[in-house]
Amino acid sequence: MTSKQRSNLKAIAANLKPVAQVGKEGIGENLVRGLSEALEARELIKVTLLPASGEDGKGLAAELAALLKAETVAVIGRKAIFYRRSKRKDFEHIEF
Repeated sequence: MTSKQRSNLKAIAANLKPVAQVGKEGIGENLVRGLSEALEARELIKVTLLPASGEDGKGLAAELAALLKAETVAVIGRKAIFYRRSKRKDFEHIEF
């Protein structure tokens, strides 16, 4: 992903509300499944990484991105933005 594409996605994500929080329970199977479904439906999601998770934001975001098979667009403070192109045909995809 180029820096220009990343910048465009960050601008789109600025108005998004977080769809989930990663807390003291950490990254569980249900969380990954729910976020994967959200990515399939929206392509771009924002997640809050709570301090109770015990890890730094970037490390947690990298681990979550690997499990979701998604790109980490940005980690700003305790918020992470993820992108994965949807496989749905009846969907208006995000254009770069």
